Amino acid sequence: MDSLNTNQNHPLQSSALATDGDAPTDAGDDVKLSSRDQREALPGEPKCVLCGRYGEYICDETDDDVCSLECKQKLLRRTACSSLPAVTRPSKMLAATDECFYVRDNDYESGTRSRDEPDMLRKKLDIHVKGDVVAPILSFTSCNLPDKLLQNIEAAGYDMPTPVQMQAIPAALTGKSMLVLADTGSGKSASFLIPIVSHCARHRLEHPSDEKMPLAMVLAPTRELCIQVEEHAKLLGKGLPFKTALVVGGDAMAGQIYRIQQGVELIVGTPGRLVDLLTKHEIDLDGMMTFVVDEVDCMLERGFRDQVMQIYKAMSQPQVLMYSATISHELEKMANSLAKDTVVISVGEPNKPNKAVKQLAIWVESKQKKQKLFDILVSKQHFKPPMVVYVGSRLGADLLANAIMVTTGIKALSIHGEKPMKERREIMRSFLVGEVPVVVATGVLGRGVDLLGVKQVIVFDMPNSIKEYVHQIGRASRMGEEGQAIVLVNEENKNVFAELTEVLKSAGAAVPRELVNSRYTKGFFSGGKGPKKRKNRS
Repeated sequence: MDSLNTNQNHPLQSSALATDGDAPTDAGDDVKLSSRDQREALPGEPKCVLCGRYGEYICDETDDDVCSLECKQKLLRRTACSSLPAVTRPSKMLAATDECFYVRDNDYESGTRSRDEPDMLRKKLDIHVKGDVVAPILSFTSCNLPDKLLQNIEAAGYDMPTPVQMQAIPAALTGKSMLVLADTGSGKSASFLIPIVSHCARHRLEHPSDEKMPLAMVLAPTRELCIQVEEHAKLLGKGLPFKTALVVGGDAMAGQIYRIQQGVELIVGTPGRLVDLLTKHEIDLDGMMTFVVDEVDCMLERGFRDQVMQIYKAMSQPQVLMYSATISHELEKMANSLAKDTVVISVGEPNKPNKAVKQLAIWVESKQKKQKLFDILVSKQHFKPPMVVYVGSRLGADLLANAIMVTTGIKALSIHGEKPMKERREIMRSFLVGEVPVVVATGVLGRGVDLLGVKQVIVFDMPNSIKEYVHQIGRASRMGEEGQAIVLVNEENKNVFAELTEVLKSAGAAVPRELVNSRYTKGFFSGGKGPKKRKNRS
């Protein structure tokens, strides 16, 4: 039994609150799972003994103020470790209360836990599953991962799994093939990389004499996303028998071939370059255990389906993990062609924008769009760097970035597919370290790339697909952090009026008067594409 009492030291917190298992409830708000869900402490309020946030609860076992179940777990683990002599402390200490952070199947058999708990936790976290799926976790230590990997996870700043990681990591570790649908910036990359690193490291340790064939592959639609995924993989695999190879255009293929031939566990690449590599060189993929297709819907939109299937057929029945922020009939069809009995995991609502992104639609004529953007950039109230501005063309990106610098004095750089790989990497580095507050981009940054710290996105040129819009504004939020997306819209975007209106309304955002009154919007809701209002009969 895991329990917390509501802190009596604050005048607004006067009723006791007990929690049972993973689904704490009371008459008011749910107990905070993570410290990042908790607010900062106000003057005179109790503070969490670990993180300093509002100490809303009292840990029953220690009587210390804590802000969340996450900090309670850390406190108990620290207490358990400190009570042992140094020479006897295990390298991977599990607090007794870890049972409350991982619902294990064998608990049901022994009758110690309710079979309803996984469903309760999924409902609380908005996780939906189809197929035979193991229970979700609330702690990385519950997954029987290698000790070194756990250390790397902690070093990477992961205190607690995100909802998609809670369900996808334990499911992937069982070897099941999956289709995972979750918001952009929700932690999807780690949810497939952690199982990959664990599987590969264990395999190498258990079979040291095996020929060093690649064991896993991640396909992604853009070079930037591939670079990011590989760097993330290297961080998680540090100190383990785990090497990676990056296979993308813009870099010499000879060096990529040599790297693979020297022996790697993971290949990360784009479909086009990997097909070229397989066609021109003998690369043995028979040892592949895991095949990941990231941003599957983007692969389909860009016409990569045949290339993905060609690469898959070169393997021998690997576990297939497919990831996307949106769902379509074509995506489901592709998923069924890649793997049978695929488990489907979704967090939130597919095809809907990230709820943490606050949307603002502004009606502005095309000739006035630049001035509207400049007004936002020079306003202390409205400009929230770092910012990404999305445009529809490569030339438009270059021209707008230059115009921003000339008109406002704010440093801005453009990034698109025609720039050399070296220059694109340097631009991303400058942006991520804060040297450049504004990047003007084409869709190359709309998919998957983890733009750490981005607070604001401006959709300068509304894309022709509402799915692309969902991806672009998703850049403004990472791991549930709140961000803002501003979209400039006018009559030129009439083909997406109806869907945009629906998206804005579902998010509780204001809809411009011109958009509401447009015949293109009204025609959608009353002309057969949507349900008609029932007329009263007298």
